[in-house]
Amino acid sequence: MPPSCSNSFNKPERWHISLKSFSKTEASAQMGILKCLGLPRHQVFTAKKYLNVSSFSCLHTAQNSSVEAHSQDEDVVIALGSNVGNRVHNFKEALKMMKKSGIQVTRHACLYETAPAYITDQPCFINSAVRAVTKLGPHELLAALKRIEKNLGRTDGIRIWERPFVIAPLVDLLGSAIDNDTVASWHSFSSHSGGLFELWEKLGGESLIGQEGICRVMPVANGLLDWSLRTSVMGILNLTPDSFSDGGNFPSVESAVSQVRLMISEGADIIDIGAQSMRPKASRISVEEELSRLIPVLEAVKSMPELEGKLISVDTFYSDVASEAVSRGAHLINDVSAGQLDPNMFKVIADLDVPYVAMHMRGDPCTMQSSENLKYDDVCKEVSSELYSRVRQAELSGIPAWRIIIDPGIGFSKKPEDNLDILTGLPAIRAEIAKSSFAISRAPILIGPSRKRFLGDICSRPSAVERDPATIASITAGVLAGANIVRVHNVKDNCDAVKLCDAILKRKRSAMESRQ
Repeated sequence: MPPSCSNSFNKPERWHISLKSFSKTEASAQMGILKCLGLPRHQVFTAKKYLNVSSFSCLHTAQNSSVEAHSQDEDVVIALGSNVGNRVHNFKEALKMMKKSGIQVTRHACLYETAPAYITDQPCFINSAVRAVTKLGPHELLAALKRIEKNLGRTDGIRIWERPFVIAPLVDLLGSAIDNDTVASWHSFSSHSGGLFELWEKLGGESLIGQEGICRVMPVANGLLDWSLRTSVMGILNLTPDSFSDGGNFPSVESAVSQVRLMISEGADIIDIGAQSMRPKASRISVEEELSRLIPVLEAVKSMPELEGKLISVDTFYSDVASEAVSRGAHLINDVSAGQLDPNMFKVIADLDVPYVAMHMRGDPCTMQSSENLKYDDVCKEVSSELYSRVRQAELSGIPAWRIIIDPGIGFSKKPEDNLDILTGLPAIRAEIAKSSFAISRAPILIGPSRKRFLGDICSRPSAVERDPATIASITAGVLAGANIVRVHNVKDNCDAVKLCDAILKRKRSAMESRQ
């Protein structure tokens, strides 16, 4: 029987057995480049390693194709697998080596953890794929990949092609809209008339995820987390004197720690610490002032024994604050501006290797509710387009799709009716993003309607603290529509709402599976 593949971030020791190990006793880190597809304008080539084949074989479909380095860029796909050593670190190192070898990654698939096939008494694998451009010709590219494998300790073993853990990442790199000849050509590698999409569906498609020993995961806190297992609750800790709901409630480190202890006891999975108010028309404070509020509390919270198995998020749009917070123990960064308010944010996050919440907002807290920023013809479609544009820039800056969380920005640059459309329109947002990238469309979605003004407008509750019942209703609507993380002030009551929603969704999935 294959080993069970745990997905809990609170077992860090589990994740130091890594890389694509093809023997029972290998102890060295190994990198498996399973498949490379290159489709330049004048040639199409593929490189595969099949069962017991120790070297790549090239199949050329264009006559007189050169194996020299080309002056034009080749568009290639490289699939990755790892199961010995620090698996995520091996992926990071492989991507670095690709860049040094002249292979520029432009798109990332999701990250998958899979049970081993054939030789089953070995650690679980992580698998993914990247799309890249390079001036290397086929043989030079394969040689570069072989060097990367060798540098990471790879030895020869089994190579597998049409398996879910290979096809799923390849499909992730595509969008539902086949918008150019290169992408169309990739589909020809499948023997099915519907290309890779039909092949993926024939294998089982999305029904395989969470089944058959394969799940999508996110690296966080020295572990891997499967966001699909249940909805995560993010408790809000504001260290500001002017936040709209609880500004000034936690003026000391002791009061902040006490609030964190309460939220954890009530079921919070993540504590989101903010030291700068993001309410409409809030004045911006400096990096230094934000850090002076944040760091003492962050260090105190990090040392709490109750925090074991929990995550710390820092809510900031400053890259310097993000960098300092992660160095002091924060596990993820929550940026309301998706990199728009600090041009260095994407590069810093790429180097930090932590999950990154990219939120949709037009303008900044002072201008986001201006009449111009509130104009939408189709809010879900426009939020999808604008948010995808920011995430695409993040990805090109080196932040892999498997570390990105998307937030449609409820209450930010939105009218009350826009917020309602978003709460019920999360599937439409995913579908719109999927036209460009399946990987980004499958990212965890975070929503944060807690106590916001639109709830007060609808329910006639002018005081923020009176909006908890409306918050529970909005959280329920969002989770049933597909939200993976909810950001709330009142952890206890919203945890109950989330548990009920998860139970309903689980029951619904079971019913669908039984009908199939």
